[in-house]
Amino acid sequence: MTATVQARPAEGYAGDITPQQAWDLLATTPDAVLVDVRTEGEWRLVGVPDVAGLDKQVVFTQWVTSDGRPNPGFLTELQAAGVTGDGPVVFLCRSGQRSIGAARLATSAGIAPSYNVLEGFEGAPGLNGIRDREGWKVAGLPCAEYAR
Repeated sequence: MTATVQARPAEGYAGDITPQQAWDLLATTPDAVLVDVRTEGEWRLVGVPDVAGLDKQVVFTQWVTSDGRPNPGFLTELQAAGVTGDGPVVFLCRSGQRSIGAARLATSAGIAPSYNVLEGFEGAPGLNGIRDREGWKVAGLPCAEYAR
């Protein structure tokens, strides 16, 4: 069974979905893939989404390197991880901004449909500077420590 995704329209990729919509898509679509495009430091310090209960693994590929530069091997790394666009690809970053570029680039390379997760893993910081209002973690979706 495949989930019907009601994505918010976007230019250059399939659209934006909420963390819960991302989870539902991954849970109901066997060939759907989750790609976390944050930096390795973010994975280690903040944790990662846990889709093991869905009998899936997260693909970890940095959109930018730890020094803030674009990852020139991004598409090659996606393809090496088996992300081909044979099913939906869900891109996740910290707040839902970097993953837009990842979804656009993947779409332009024929890896589609590619979705961006609104709010990302942690969401944007609130007025107090703390990221505790939105995102995958705040939605109560499964998280784990990064182990590689």
